[in-house]
Amino acid sequence: MPRINLDLDTLRTLAVAHNHGGLAQAAERLGRTPSAISLQMKRLQDDLGVTIFVRRGRRLGLTENGEVVLSYARRILTLNDELLDITQRAGVSGVIRIGGPQDFASVLPEVLSHFASLYPYMQIELLIEGNASLLEAVQSARIDLAAIIGGDGTAATGETIGHLEIAWIASANFNPREKQPLPLAVLGPKCAFRRRAIERLEAADIAYRVAASSPSLDGLWAALCGGLGVTARTALNLPEGLAFDRVLHGLPALGSLPVTVHRNADAKGEAVDRMAALLTDTLKPVLHREPSGKPLRRAPRRPSDRGGSKVKARSTIR
Repeated sequence: MPRINLDLDTLRTLAVAHNHGGLAQAAERLGRTPSAISLQMKRLQDDLGVTIFVRRGRRLGLTENGEVVLSYARRILTLNDELLDITQRAGVSGVIRIGGPQDFASVLPEVLSHFASLYPYMQIELLIEGNASLLEAVQSARIDLAAIIGGDGTAATGETIGHLEIAWIASANFNPREKQPLPLAVLGPKCAFRRRAIERLEAADIAYRVAASSPSLDGLWAALCGGLGVTARTALNLPEGLAFDRVLHGLPALGSLPVTVHRNADAKGEAVDRMAALLTDTLKPVLHREPSGKPLRRAPRRPSDRGGSKVKARSTIR
């Protein structure tokens, strides 16, 4: 028996009908008459030789075979649409400039690979920087898009896509000294994590000192691995030897920070739209992913040293 070729338009009608609640809704959505939609579905059943629909009261539902057909229809349509995306956009060229914090560096390869498959002639400029610098870069039009932790989702350039939990992080062997200011390892003064840590420590009246600072995340990890202090950060992609907890050593909980995708107002076009969607779709699952580091057992609550003073740094990594 010769094989037949299923009609893509009919498969898309099936998917639309299921997504929108019925054949009448599909007819309205697709701008066709209900009788034309019904005829398409009858032809599909005849081509496949199975019953796709079953009447449940006043509504049509899918049979078990219908569920299988819908699943394959969606896969076929996805491949069809991907092929059209690649071939129709293959000639698009130009430059797109995106940025992200060091926390998301491990996520970006997936975004870049997918984008490059859709726009093989686009040149991508990538900026990995601190969150405050990324926001400034978007607002000054040095880059088109940026994923930012701690940015303002209410700003004209930004959209909040989720939140990241903040944890206290230190060497697994680190123990703060009793009745001494808590040693902190931090990034620069504009760092949202640094500001949140100091805000919560001061609210709890816990004395602290900056024991180490670095302009880079690698420098921060080195300070922590060396046992110089604790830091506040997302627990994504922690190096070996570091541990985290929301209330490590009895320190106050840090809460979460928003994750926003910011776009320069002058960055327009299909390629920028697609890159923004890829960033958003790739980051959203990451925000719900379990941290990769080692949770540390919660130690007895640390004495708060209420009334203690803040002490300037004694050792600094530059």
